[in-house]
Amino acid sequence: MSYTTLKLESDGTVATITLNRPEKRNAISAEMLEELPAALAELERSAVRVVLLTGAGKAFCAGMDLEMLRAIATQSPEAHLADSQRMARLFLTLYEFPRPTIAAVNGPAIAGGCGLATLCDFVLAVPEAQFGYTEVRIGFLPAIVSVFLRRQVGERVARDLLLTGRLLEAAEALRLGLINELVPAERLGDRARELASSLLVNSPTSVERTKALLRDLARKSLERELALAIRENAAIRTTPDFREGITAFLEKRKPVWRGPA
Repeated sequence: MSYTTLKLESDGTVATITLNRPEKRNAISAEMLEELPAALAELERSAVRVVLLTGAGKAFCAGMDLEMLRAIATQSPEAHLADSQRMARLFLTLYEFPRPTIAAVNGPAIAGGCGLATLCDFVLAVPEAQFGYTEVRIGFLPAIVSVFLRRQVGERVARDLLLTGRLLEAAEALRLGLINELVPAERLGDRARELASSLLVNSPTSVERTKALLRDLARKSLERELALAIRENAAIRTTPDFREGITAFLEKRKPVWRGPA
Protein backbone atom coordinates (compact mmCIF):
# COMPACT_ATOMS: atom_id res chain seq x y z
CA MET A 1 0.00 0.00 0.00
CA SER A 2 1.25 3.51 -0.80
CA TYR A 3 1.01 6.37 1.69
CA THR A 4 1.13 10.15 1.27
CA THR A 5 1.70 11.27 4.88
CA LEU A 6 4.05 8.44 5.86
CA LYS A 7 7.06 6.54 4.61
CA LEU A 8 7.08 2.83 5.37
CA GLU A 9 10.35 0.92 5.03
CA SER A 10 11.24 -2.61 6.12
CA ASP A 11 14.18 -4.99 5.98
CA GLY A 12 11.91 -7.93 6.73
CA THR A 13 12.35 -7.97 10.51
CA VAL A 14 12.53 -4.26 11.46
CA ALA A 15 10.21 -1.67 9.91
CA THR A 16 10.38 2.11 10.12
CA ILE A 17 7.33 4.35 9.89
CA THR A 18 8.40 7.93 9.22
CA LEU A 19 5.81 10.68 9.66
CA ASN A 20 6.45 12.48 6.40
CA ARG A 21 5.06 16.00 6.42
CA PRO A 22 8.25 17.91 7.30
CA GLU A 23 6.92 21.15 5.87
CA LYS A 24 4.08 20.92 8.47
CA ARG A 25 6.33 19.63 11.26
CA ASN A 26 4.65 16.24 10.71
CA ALA A 27 1.36 17.53 12.10
CA ILE A 28 -1.49 15.02 12.29
CA SER A 29 -3.88 15.48 9.38
CA ALA A 30 -7.14 13.68 8.67
CA GLU A 31 -5.27 11.60 6.11
CA MET A 32 -2.56 10.65 8.60
CA LEU A 33 -5.26 9.53 11.03
CA GLU A 34 -6.32 7.02 8.41
CA GLU A 35 -2.88 6.06 7.12
CA LEU A 36 -1.07 5.37 10.38
CA PRO A 37 -3.49 2.65 11.56
CA ALA A 38 -3.43 1.21 8.03
CA ALA A 39 0.38 1.05 8.08
CA LEU A 40 0.33 -0.66 11.46
CA ALA A 41 -2.24 -3.16 10.20
CA GLU A 42 -0.05 -3.87 7.17
CA LEU A 43 2.94 -4.51 9.42
CA GLU A 44 0.93 -6.71 11.76
CA ARG A 45 0.16 -8.98 8.82
CA SER A 46 3.86 -9.18 7.91
CA ALA A 47 6.84 -10.97 9.45
CA VAL A 48 8.18 -7.71 10.92
CA ARG A 49 9.18 -8.13 14.58
CA VAL A 50 10.00 -4.54 15.63
CA VAL A 51 8.57 -1.20 14.46
CA LEU A 52 10.37 2.15 14.68
CA LEU A 53 8.37 5.39 14.58
CA THR A 54 10.10 8.69 13.79
CA GLY A 55 9.57 11.99 11.99
CA ALA A 56 11.01 13.51 8.84
CA GLY A 57 12.89 16.78 9.17
CA LYS A 58 13.42 18.59 12.45
CA ALA A 59 10.22 17.61 14.28
CA PHE A 60 8.75 14.34 15.48
CA CYS A 61 5.14 15.56 15.39
CA ALA A 62 3.75 18.99 16.21
CA GLY A 63 0.23 17.84 17.06
CA MET A 64 -2.93 18.48 15.08
CA ASP A 65 -2.76 20.06 11.65
CA LEU A 66 -4.05 23.65 11.35
CA GLU A 67 -6.51 22.65 8.63
CA MET A 68 -7.98 20.04 10.95
CA LEU A 69 -8.33 22.65 13.69
CA ARG A 70 -10.16 24.99 11.31
CA ALA A 71 -12.49 22.20 10.24
CA ILE A 72 -13.23 21.16 13.82
CA ALA A 73 -14.60 24.60 14.65
CA THR A 74 -17.56 24.05 12.30
CA GLN A 75 -18.28 20.37 12.89
CA SER A 76 -21.49 18.83 14.19
CA PRO A 77 -21.62 16.94 17.51
CA GLU A 78 -21.77 13.70 15.53
CA ALA A 79 -18.59 14.64 13.65
CA HIS A 80 -16.87 15.52 16.93
CA LEU A 81 -17.68 12.09 18.28
CA ALA A 82 -16.46 10.37 15.11
CA ASP A 83 -13.18 12.34 15.26
CA SER A 84 -12.68 11.38 18.89
CA GLN A 85 -13.29 7.72 18.07
CA ARG A 86 -10.72 7.85 15.23
CA MET A 87 -8.06 9.29 17.52
CA ALA A 88 -8.83 6.71 20.19
CA ARG A 89 -8.57 3.91 17.62
CA LEU A 90 -5.18 5.19 16.48
CA PHE A 91 -3.83 5.40 20.03
CA LEU A 92 -5.24 2.01 20.96
CA THR A 93 -3.87 0.40 17.79
CA LEU A 94 -0.39 1.68 18.60
CA TYR A 95 -0.67 0.72 22.28
CA GLU A 96 -1.88 -2.81 21.48
CA PHE A 97 0.42 -3.47 18.53
CA PRO A 98 1.57 -7.06 19.13
CA ARG A 99 5.28 -6.48 18.52
CA PRO A 100 7.67 -4.00 20.16
CA THR A 101 7.48 -0.37 19.06
CA ILE A 102 10.24 2.21 19.43
CA ALA A 103 9.70 5.95 19.08
CA ALA A 104 12.83 7.71 17.85
CA VAL A 105 11.93 11.28 18.76
CA ASN A 106 14.06 13.53 16.57
CA GLY A 107 12.51 16.85 17.59
CA PRO A 108 9.42 18.40 19.22
CA ALA A 109 6.63 15.96 20.15
CA ILE A 110 3.67 18.14 21.05
CA ALA A 111 0.02 17.39 21.97
CA GLY A 112 -1.08 14.49 19.75
CA GLY A 113 2.53 14.01 18.69
CA CYS A 114 3.53 13.58 22.31
CA GLY A 115 0.70 11.08 22.59
CA LEU A 116 2.10 9.01 19.73
CA ALA A 117 5.46 8.77 21.50
CA THR A 118 3.76 7.95 24.80
CA LEU A 119 2.01 4.96 23.23
CA CYS A 120 5.23 3.27 22.04
CA ASP A 121 6.95 0.62 24.15
CA PHE A 122 10.30 2.46 24.10
CA VAL A 123 11.06 6.14 23.58
CA LEU A 124 14.47 7.41 22.53
CA ALA A 125 14.89 11.15 22.14
CA VAL A 126 17.48 13.69 21.12
CA PRO A 127 18.49 16.17 23.85
CA GLU A 128 16.92 19.00 21.83
CA ALA A 129 13.47 17.36 21.76
CA GLN A 130 10.56 18.92 23.62
CA PHE A 131 7.46 17.20 24.93
CA GLY A 132 4.11 18.58 26.00
CA TYR A 133 0.44 17.73 26.36
CA THR A 134 -0.57 21.29 25.51
CA GLU A 135 -4.29 20.84 24.83
CA VAL A 136 -5.50 22.95 27.78
CA ARG A 137 -3.71 25.96 26.30
CA ILE A 138 -6.21 26.07 23.43
CA GLY A 139 -9.35 25.08 25.34
CA PHE A 140 -9.07 21.44 24.37
CA LEU A 141 -8.91 18.31 26.56
CA PRO A 142 -6.08 15.73 26.64
CA ALA A 143 -8.72 13.11 27.32
CA ILE A 144 -7.61 10.11 25.32
CA VAL A 145 -3.90 10.32 26.07
CA SER A 146 -4.68 10.74 29.80
CA VAL A 147 -5.94 7.14 29.89
CA PHE A 148 -2.49 5.89 28.92
CA LEU A 149 -0.31 8.55 30.56
CA ARG A 150 -1.62 7.83 34.07
CA ARG A 151 -0.54 4.24 33.68
CA GLN A 152 2.97 5.22 32.68
CA VAL A 153 3.94 8.04 35.05
CA GLY A 154 1.33 7.93 37.82
CA GLU A 155 -1.47 10.35 38.60
CA ARG A 156 0.63 13.02 40.34
CA VAL A 157 2.92 13.54 37.36
CA ALA A 158 0.03 13.19 34.91
CA ARG A 159 -1.89 15.95 36.71
CA ASP A 160 1.14 18.22 36.46
CA LEU A 161 1.63 17.64 32.75
CA LEU A 162 -2.03 17.65 31.70
CA LEU A 163 -3.28 20.56 33.82
CA THR A 164 -0.36 22.92 33.13
CA GLY A 165 0.09 22.02 29.47
CA ARG A 166 3.73 22.98 29.92
CA LEU A 167 6.56 22.04 27.59
CA LEU A 168 9.27 19.75 28.93
CA GLU A 169 12.86 19.57 27.83
CA ALA A 170 14.06 16.07 27.03
CA ALA A 171 16.14 15.81 30.21
CA GLU A 172 13.06 16.38 32.40
CA ALA A 173 11.04 13.96 30.28
CA LEU A 174 13.70 11.34 31.00
CA ARG A 175 13.56 12.05 34.73
CA LEU A 176 9.77 11.73 34.78
CA GLY A 177 9.81 8.44 32.91
CA LEU A 178 8.30 9.66 29.65
CA ILE A 179 11.35 8.51 27.69
CA ASN A 180 13.89 5.71 28.12
CA GLU A 181 17.09 7.28 26.79
CA LEU A 182 18.61 10.51 25.57
CA VAL A 183 20.59 9.96 22.38
CA PRO A 184 22.68 12.46 20.37
CA ALA A 185 20.95 13.37 17.12
CA GLU A 186 23.66 11.83 14.99
CA ARG A 187 23.23 8.52 16.86
CA LEU A 188 19.44 8.35 17.09
CA GLY A 189 18.83 6.07 14.11
CA ASP A 190 21.70 3.77 14.98
CA ARG A 191 20.66 3.52 18.62
CA ALA A 192 17.07 2.71 17.64
CA ARG A 193 18.31 -0.10 15.42
CA GLU A 194 20.63 -1.35 18.19
CA LEU A 195 17.67 -1.53 20.54
CA ALA A 196 15.66 -3.30 17.85
CA SER A 197 18.49 -5.82 17.39
CA SER A 198 18.54 -6.54 21.12
CA LEU A 199 14.82 -7.31 20.97
CA LEU A 200 15.28 -9.61 17.99
CA VAL A 201 17.50 -11.87 20.11
CA ASN A 202 14.50 -12.75 22.27
CA SER A 203 11.88 -15.37 21.52
CA PRO A 204 9.26 -13.75 19.25
CA THR A 205 6.61 -15.94 20.84
CA SER A 206 7.60 -14.79 24.34
CA VAL A 207 7.70 -11.14 23.32
CA GLU A 208 4.29 -11.22 21.65
CA ARG A 209 2.70 -13.14 24.51
CA THR A 210 4.20 -10.74 27.04
CA LYS A 211 2.70 -7.80 25.17
CA ALA A 212 -0.62 -9.66 24.92
CA LEU A 213 -0.60 -10.32 28.66
CA LEU A 214 0.04 -6.65 29.46
CA ARG A 215 -2.75 -5.70 27.05
CA ASP A 216 -5.21 -8.16 28.55
CA LEU A 217 -4.42 -7.18 32.14
CA ALA A 218 -5.47 -3.61 31.33
CA ARG A 219 -8.25 -4.31 28.84
CA LYS A 220 -11.39 -4.03 30.97
CA SER A 221 -10.40 -0.81 32.68
CA LEU A 222 -8.92 0.55 29.46
CA GLU A 223 -12.15 0.02 27.52
CA ARG A 224 -14.19 1.72 30.23
CA GLU A 225 -11.82 4.68 30.54
CA LEU A 226 -11.50 5.15 26.78
CA ALA A 227 -15.28 5.24 26.37
CA LEU A 228 -15.42 8.07 28.92
CA ALA A 229 -12.45 9.84 27.34
CA ILE A 230 -14.02 9.70 23.88
CA ARG A 231 -17.21 11.29 25.19
CA GLU A 232 -15.30 14.04 26.98
CA ASN A 233 -13.05 14.65 23.98
CA ALA A 234 -16.13 15.21 21.82
CA ALA A 235 -18.09 17.18 24.43
CA ILE A 236 -15.48 19.85 25.07
CA ARG A 237 -15.50 20.74 21.37
CA THR A 238 -18.98 22.23 21.82
CA THR A 239 -17.91 24.66 24.56
CA PRO A 240 -17.29 28.42 24.15
CA ASP A 241 -13.77 28.06 25.57
CA PHE A 242 -12.88 25.52 22.90
CA ARG A 243 -14.16 27.75 20.11
CA GLU A 244 -12.30 30.72 21.57
CA GLY A 245 -9.11 28.73 22.08
CA ILE A 246 -9.06 27.47 18.50
CA THR A 247 -9.88 30.91 17.09
CA ALA A 248 -7.21 32.60 19.20
CA PHE A 249 -4.63 29.98 18.24
CA LEU A 250 -5.36 30.41 14.54
CA GLU A 251 -5.33 34.21 14.89
CA LYS A 252 -2.09 34.06 16.93
CA ARG A 253 -3.48 36.00 19.89
CA LYS A 254 -4.14 35.33 23.55
CA PRO A 255 -7.50 33.67 24.22
CA VAL A 256 -10.18 35.36 26.30
CA TRP A 257 -11.67 32.54 28.31
CA ARG A 258 -15.34 32.49 29.33
CA GLY A 259 -15.08 29.56 31.69
CA PRO A 260 -17.62 26.80 32.33
CA ALA A 261 -21.16 27.64 31.20
